[in-house]
Amino acid sequence: MTAVSLRVHEVQLYQRHVTLRLPFRFGAATVTQCPQAFVRVIAEVNGQHVEGASAELMVPKWFDKNPALTHEQNFEQLRESVRNACAAVLDTREPMSPHALSQAASEAALAVSLARGLPPLAAQFGPALLDKALADAALRAANLSWVDGLRAGALGDPWSPRLEPVRASHVVLRHTVGLADRLVESDPGTDPQDGLPATLEAAIRRHGLHHFKLKLCGQLEADVERLTRIAEVLQRLGGDYRVTLDGNETFSDATGLGRFWHALRTTPELTDMLRRTLLLEQPLARAVALRESIASLGIGVPVILDESDDHAGALEEGLALGYSGISSKACKGIYRSLANAHRIAQDPRLLLSGEDLTCQAGLAVQQDTLLAASLGVHHIERNGHHYVDGFGTAPAEEAQAFAQAHPGLYDTSANGRVHLAVHGGQLDLQSLHVPGFARAAAPLWRDLQPLA
Repeated sequence: MTAVSLRVHEVQLYQRHVTLRLPFRFGAATVTQCPQAFVRVIAEVNGQHVEGASAELMVPKWFDKNPALTHEQNFEQLRESVRNACAAVLDTREPMSPHALSQAASEAALAVSLARGLPPLAAQFGPALLDKALADAALRAANLSWVDGLRAGALGDPWSPRLEPVRASHVVLRHTVGLADRLVESDPGTDPQDGLPATLEAAIRRHGLHHFKLKLCGQLEADVERLTRIAEVLQRLGGDYRVTLDGNETFSDATGLGRFWHALRTTPELTDMLRRTLLLEQPLARAVALRESIASLGIGVPVILDESDDHAGALEEGLALGYSGISSKACKGIYRSLANAHRIAQDPRLLLSGEDLTCQAGLAVQQDTLLAASLGVHHIERNGHHYVDGFGTAPAEEAQAFAQAHPGLYDTSANGRVHLAVHGGQLDLQSLHVPGFARAAAPLWRDLQPLA
């Protein structure tokens, strides 16, 4: 088929407050609450009106890690990015394919956001949200699922016709262990006593976890001590486990990173864990990551980019400096993921990982998970379910609607509330292969606050 051509009539922007049941610490930031952004588009396709929707958590201190900014200032950066993307989409009045509309509107929105001082990663947050909603509308109009739509070229992008998207039935969940997370019951810290796991060992027992993402702080003594403690838990409960390590930009230069890795490698207590390590994610700060080569550091696992993926050429620049791949995140844009997946498919030595920006139950976790799984990602970081009690502050009516529309992905077995269902360390994706972008339900729009 030819690409779906749509004209956008209306864009509605909303937000909802999200309170975490456990504090989430990564790098120098600790998050206990933040807003989630929602986008609803009304578009016309062949004379018929169709709705598209998307959502994404507005996480502080990731898009912009400037310590001088407050969390609220980070939130407002992302709100501005969304508003700029909305205005650019509404200014594009001619019918276009979702990809063509993205190209036209994103360029305009990015120019405005960058001119107003937003860093590139924050500037592309809004266009990424709009792209997901527009793709959803186009696929719903064509009565095609995400995978079938990619195969049919419904989005009009140049990569999906050359990809072989996977209609995955399951994906392995990679459980994040944040820097503030309790590992065992005797550890001090937050215990909400809400019937959900509050420690690493409890999460393993409840969900049958065997893949894990471990946050690094970049301080050798502290990291060795914590990784050693985590290794003890995983050796006891994790079976034939695998881990990834997340540097979160904590290293200021390649030389320091090389010394750090050598010290880890020569720590006997970590020998088995490093043998089970699949990748190291974005260890260098984005200011230097694409300027210093890591090829000669002797890091024994693939090193991938994440935060540096704020422009179209990031992957190629990274490959030239010794990186082995890049992350897929819907908050960085679905077309960025498609383009990177196409490049990585050309070389079996490269890898595309699936990472999480605390995707929340509902639109965000469904769309991001299916995006990555369709591109051949076999295990994906999913930690929103651990830090938030199900659908959080969303009404029970909304949570139940998603649970009924997507059986297998959600259940109510924990404390009577709807949660992501994790069985044997896996997520069931079968209910996501429906017309539209991974959704057969919608937020309760009247319950959301306008994103002013």
